[in-house]
Parts: sequence; C-alpha cells; structure tokens
Amino acid sequence: MIRTVLVGLGPRSYQVRVGAGLIDAAGQALAPLLKRKRTAVVSDETVWGLHGARLSAALARAGIEAVPIVVPPGEQTKSFEGLAEVSDRLLELELDRGDVITAFGGGVVGDLAGFAAAIYKRGVDFVQIPTTLLAQVDSSVGGKTAIDTPRGKNLIGAFHQPRLVLADLDVLATLPEREMRAGYAEVVKYGLLGDFRFFEWLEANAAAVLARDPAALAHAVARSIEMKAEIVAEDETEQGRRALLNLGHTFGHALESETGYGEALLHGEAVAAGMALAFRFSASQGLCETQEAGRAAAAIAAAGLPATLGEVRAEPFDAERLVRHMAQDKKAEAGRLTFILARRLGEAFVAKDVDAQAVAAFLESEGAV
Repeated sequence: MIRTVLVGLGPRSYQVRVGAGLIDAAGQALAPLLKRKRTAVVSDETVWGLHGARLSAALARAGIEAVPIVVPPGEQTKSFEGLAEVSDRLLELELDRGDVITAFGGGVVGDLAGFAAAIYKRGVDFVQIPTTLLAQVDSSVGGKTAIDTPRGKNLIGAFHQPRLVLADLDVLATLPEREMRAGYAEVVKYGLLGDFRFFEWLEANAAAVLARDPAALAHAVARSIEMKAEIVAEDETEQGRRALLNLGHTFGHALESETGYGEALLHGEAVAAGMALAFRFSASQGLCETQEAGRAAAAIAAAGLPATLGEVRAEPFDAERLVRHMAQDKKAEAGRLTFILARRLGEAFVAKDVDAQAVAAFLESEGAV
C-alpha cells in the first residue's frame, strides 16, 4: 500500500509517497513533471552501484533518459568543491530551466543536489528519491538544502522545495544497520518533540522498525513525514515552530564539528546524543522532570544510539569549544544561543537567549572538560 502525505504550500505543494516498489514506478511518477524526457540523476557511488540500474530501467520504461552525476559518498562531498563539481556537470549537460534534477541517495546527496537545483540558472525543479531512513523521514521533506563549511554544518544553503518525494521502503533493505539506527534517531525525534503517543508506540516497536518489519516501518516513516509536513506547511522558512525540528541538533552539530563530519559520528548518532543532552539540560534548568529526561535517554539507548558524551567519544570534549560551535549555529541570534528544550516527553519548545555559561557548566557535568 502506498501512503501519500501532502506538504501543503499553496501552488508549491507536493506529495511525499511512502511504500514499496516506488523506484520501479518512478518513470510514471516523474513523467508529468518533465518537459523533455530526461533527468540528471545526482547519486553517490554506493547508491548508484546498488540501485542505479533499477532506477534507470524504471525511467527508461517511461521513455526517460537518466543521466547520472555520481559523487563520492560521505559528508565531505557536501562542500563547496562538491557543489562546484555537480554544477559544472549540469552545465556540461546543458540543462535548461525547464529540466528536472533527481536526487537519488541519502541526506548528503539530497542536500547537495537540492542546493545545486536552487542556484542552477537561478533555480530549476528537483525530485527527491531518498534511499536512507534518515533522508526519508527528515532531509528529503521540507526544502532545506545546504552544504557544509569548515566553520559549521549546513551554513550555506537555500530553501528550495522539491516537486515530489518518493520514499521507497524496499531500498532500506540494503541499508547498513548503523545507518538504520542513525535514521531511527530522526524518527524518535518526532515523538519527543510533539507526539507522546507516537513516542510510546516507538518504545514498544523500536525493535520491529529497526528490523525493517514492513508494517512497523511503514507506520514509523509515514507518521514522521506527516508531522514534518504539518510543521513545514505552517512555517516553511523556520521563523517559528519549524525550529522544533532541530531538537538535538544544536548539541549534535557541535559534536559533529568536533569529530570531523565523518564516519566517527554519523549525523543521526549526533542528533541522538544531542536529544538526550537537550532533555538532561532541560532537567538541569528545572524545565522538565528528571525522570522524563531519563526515559528519553533510555529510548535512545535502546535503539543502540549514543545518549552520553562518553558514548560519542572516549576522549573528553572541551566544553568551551563545544559552546563556541553552538554560537555559530544558524538558530543563534545576535550572539545569543538558541536551543530546542523540553517541558516533557512530547512537548518541546524554542528557548532563546540561553546562557552560554550554564551550557558550559552542564557539559562539564556530563564529562566535558
């Protein structure tokens, strides 16, 4: 069964389709969006090697030529150099403003291809076909596109909504276990920030989701997308409520900066640790009950994800360095720290003007130096 979620943005509204076999039907899905029967497909070497032939065949059945632009896998590709390479290939292919770019991969590919689409000839349409759990429930939906810089993650980017998102659950069968767990962090985030009943369901069904049980996986992905679509429709450019989707990210991005944006710490793992830290920091400030923070951390740990600084890295983090990274966060305003904190499970809120010294003292209590 295919479940369809509408991201309601007026004339720029689009569907997110969730289910099995969507790659095999991609030609039929993309054909109405194309003015000429070809699409540049941005993918990475791993995904294209596993699934490129399947997508190419599906598009060919609809008479669509897939022109691959294959980039190296990994966060390092989401850079000025990676953007320049993709942009040059698009120009070499002589794409015009009526063409469509297809992002076929995880969050790195989606962010990179989406940003390239946003700036290529002042903007062309693109389609997301996310191939990781994290990308399906988070980065492929909502129009955030960006690259990283040495000064921080996702600091150069644009809001550029896709025309269509195809979340094929079949493709998750080839996802490594670690990547599956990392994606699950973004699933549990939705329960923690705004749906306590969903959080309770995940406590009971985490093992089934991680084992890729079809029914459990379909519910987890669709419910996550429903929540994100509702928030994006209300606050597309993150002026208010959409910031809630960054639960765990202020701590998490700082941890990623310190560990080098690589295999040492995947984005979902950083977010997992960041959410546990956000709940414990909330408890330390008297904003939520200690047992609520403990339950959040237990749900994260039960999925095999890090919930403490020590689980992220044995070597202690420098508290002041982490706080300096947080000061570069996109949500920071006029040098003031902004965090997503919690009042209880299922109820997060945006906290502005958070005291940097309080954050540093908290991190030291968590094992930073």
